[in-house]
Amino acid sequence: MKKISVYMLCLLVFSACNYSYKPEKPENLIAKDKMVDVLMDISLLSSAKGVNKKKLENKGIHPETYIYKKHHIDSLQFVESNAYYASNGKVYEEILNAVTDSLKRLKDKFDDQVEKEAKNKRFKDSIKREETKKKKLKEFKAIARPDQKVN
Repeated sequence: MKKISVYMLCLLVFSACNYSYKPEKPENLIAKDKMVDVLMDISLLSSAKGVNKKKLENKGIHPETYIYKKHHIDSLQFVESNAYYASNGKVYEEILNAVTDSLKRLKDKFDDQVEKEAKNKRFKDSIKREETKKKKLKEFKAIARPDQKVN
């Protein structure tokens, strides 16, 4: 009797572990490409929130509400769609890979812009430095030879 009880308990545990809940497809499922955009915005706003939460709060920006309004979705629709996609590993992996690729492209674009601005600043600084040198040279020549006209 004891062996049968242990056997039944093990069978029950293993069968319970094998059960996997798969949510039904929601009626208002967010399309995959839109889900990529939503998750990308969530990622960007989470980063911004982590870096400077005070500025977001001062401007009255609530990241979740902002994202829902921007994409014309509600929290329930997002949660149901996210659960549905997450239950299918391959599809969710495709979505997350697309998010990662989009974020990398955005970072590369940002890095290029920062580099262009730095290069432009260096160029302007070098022009300013040359103008300052010329001005000081004129002043020096005027002091050194006050009777001569300075070019």
